[in-house]
Amino acid sequence: MNQALSHSACGAEPGLISVDQALQMILEQTNVLATESLPLVQTLNRYLAKAIDSAIPLPLFSQSAVDGYALCSAENVSAHSTFELIGEIRAGQSTEIELRPGQAVRIFTGARIPAGTTTVARQEIVKCHANQIIITTDLKPHTDIRDAGEEIAQGQRLADAGQKLHVGAIAALSMAGVKQVSVYRYPKIAVVITGDEVASSIEDLNSGKIFDANAPLIQAWFQSQGQNVDILHVSDNEYELQTLIHRLKNQYDFILTTGGVSVGDYDFIRPVALEQGFEQIFWKVKQKPGKPMLFAKYRRDDQGYCYLLGLPGNPAAVYVGMQIYTATLLNALQGQKQSPAWLSAVMTHDLKADARERFLRMAAEFDQGTLKLKSLAKQQSHMLSNLMQANFLVRIPAGTEIQAGQVVQGLLI
Repeated sequence: MNQALSHSACGAEPGLISVDQALQMILEQTNVLATESLPLVQTLNRYLAKAIDSAIPLPLFSQSAVDGYALCSAENVSAHSTFELIGEIRAGQSTEIELRPGQAVRIFTGARIPAGTTTVARQEIVKCHANQIIITTDLKPHTDIRDAGEEIAQGQRLADAGQKLHVGAIAALSMAGVKQVSVYRYPKIAVVITGDEVASSIEDLNSGKIFDANAPLIQAWFQSQGQNVDILHVSDNEYELQTLIHRLKNQYDFILTTGGVSVGDYDFIRPVALEQGFEQIFWKVKQKPGKPMLFAKYRRDDQGYCYLLGLPGNPAAVYVGMQIYTATLLNALQGQKQSPAWLSAVMTHDLKADARERFLRMAAEFDQGTLKLKSLAKQQSHMLSNLMQANFLVRIPAGTEIQAGQVVQGLLI
């Protein structure tokens, strides 16, 4: 939408903490989980708990960078030089060949160069005649030779503690022969969807129920992180919730709830959590959507902790909570105590101020190297349809009027 968003004083009551304060409390109050040793191939998206140094040099030995011919010459190789062809070396093949001046061997990419090699001639500049080759252009010494250790020296640092093991990192470590790594344990997570209003069929809609977007949203988000979760539904019944939280707090590292976290007659999450021994870290954040958010922790008998993050039930608030607070908590549990990495982008239209900090779903695209933003309609907290077009979550500070062309912060989503 191109029109300015309206001002609202809702949620401006005193005592609310800011977004940055909430994030800082999560980082300060979250203990890092234990570590475990896993095969490297099982650690995609995990975080390293220990630094890794290379046990070998890379390349492991001096090798040919091309398919061609390894040459031995006492001087620079000039066009029309001839060499005696005495053999062939393939990649992965060991050989006792030692070249003398005027000799050459056929060699392939990645093969170990034989002793006595002074340069390698790629096959495109070589003519063959029986057991003799002719070099057709001048060739400098040491051409197309990969030296042992030129990429990584033995003992050189490959990865620091805290490194996320993405696809490229796993490939790089594999090439250095790393098979087993120490990583932070994934948290065991329970997701509790509260409410009596969830429809299980079309017929349920006639009784005022609605389809559930929160459970699929949350499950898909965790899947994108490589994390499995257990999803449970509970009605707006205080006793049922007490029974469930009592069981979960001793079995899980992290309980994520949706709904039931505000001040309504059937909002039982906060009182039940406190009754079950959870210590409240914060409740209510000066933001829109997602003001009535709860963060609490429970210390188990084994001295470990169970953390509870209670998100409002509106789907947009859940989406914002997942992208910002759940991501921060999940990373902190794995040793990554950092706030979200906000990106800069340029607004293409005006926005009016609001009493609360806002997170707006927008469409972002690069225009001549600059990331530019366009607002989308249907920003209310019960609406998700604009997520079909949204790829950026924009952070608008409280009480700030934004002008077209102004730089704002946000996250790619």
